[in-house]
Amino acid sequence: MSKEYTCLGMMSGTSGDGVDASIIQSDGLDKFTILKENYYEYDEDLFHNYHNLKKKINSLNDLKKYSSSIKELENTITIFHAKVVQDIIKSFDIDLIGFHGQTIYHNPQEKISLQLGNGNLLSQLTKKKIVFNFRQNDINNGGEGAPLTPIFHQYLIKSKKIKLPACILNIGGISNLTLIQNSSHHNIISQDVGPGNCLINAWIQNHTNKKFDLEGRISNLGKINEIILEQALENHENNFQKKKNISLDINDFDISFARGLSLEDGAATLTAFTAKIITSKINFLLREFKNKEIKILICGGGRKNKSLLKQIQANSNRNLFFFGSEDFELNGDFIESQAFAYIAIRSVLSLPISFPSTTGCSSPCSGGEIIEA
Repeated sequence: MSKEYTCLGMMSGTSGDGVDASIIQSDGLDKFTILKENYYEYDEDLFHNYHNLKKKINSLNDLKKYSSSIKELENTITIFHAKVVQDIIKSFDIDLIGFHGQTIYHNPQEKISLQLGNGNLLSQLTKKKIVFNFRQNDINNGGEGAPLTPIFHQYLIKSKKIKLPACILNIGGISNLTLIQNSSHHNIISQDVGPGNCLINAWIQNHTNKKFDLEGRISNLGKINEIILEQALENHENNFQKKKNISLDINDFDISFARGLSLEDGAATLTAFTAKIITSKINFLLREFKNKEIKILICGGGRKNKSLLKQIQANSNRNLFFFGSEDFELNGDFIESQAFAYIAIRSVLSLPISFPSTTGCSSPCSGGEIIEA
């Protein structure tokens, strides 16, 4: 009988707005129970400090140039996570913590994926076993270090008995798609498929005191500038034909092409741009299944943007059917934090968390640096 662990998973995604926290009980295989979940929003200073620093770091030289600022922010983020731990585990006896940290720089060409989060400090502050730095072992084995959640996505599809092939589309700051073809780990295919919330959020934050376009209401008031949209899509296509990345970073995109548009028209044009890129990539990845009906479950904050979802559905091939994660009794806000709890357990058990078909690594490999309590 396989041992079950009680694990807290904490995920702060590329939107950089706070920490999703999930306590689960699992054996890292087929047993899985959710015990508690909560979201902890970054305070205004931490939110702005992170985003301001992230914008400045676009190269290895920038990492060196801002090393002291990075270190200071890393300590602040770690202390924030420690407070999350103290709050959520009050009535639970947990065995370990899966600590993703906050991505500050991700560059597949340079084989670097840097998350701010000091595992040693978090262990000292919480007196718990910590699994962190999930991406480095994959990178050491030829992978891009992302995406890492597909093995958990496979578990979810299997647990809900959804007919295969099936997909999960996560729309966070960046969007990624996991395709489950059958029950074998070797047939999970996953890629980042474009921006998610990052461009729309940046536009809203630059032009209002809001952090995002609630339900896509602002973009719904605007008119898409078709000329700007077509030119931006053409430039994107030209730039990304040179790259063969499985994974993306929010710094791969920018909102400069919408400069000069009104708040509403800019939001509408950026939403259309985001939807076109996502659906173009999904249609391409799923082209060989055009004669099969495929269910696509959508999770992440972007699933709440009705304008974005409407356009994704309108631009997608007719054999693709989109569902909110809630349609299958899954809380789309916490799938990523559940995933990092699940893969933390797999890391402790030396089970693989990444595969050649998900990250490009040379062979299935485990990951996660383990700090004993």
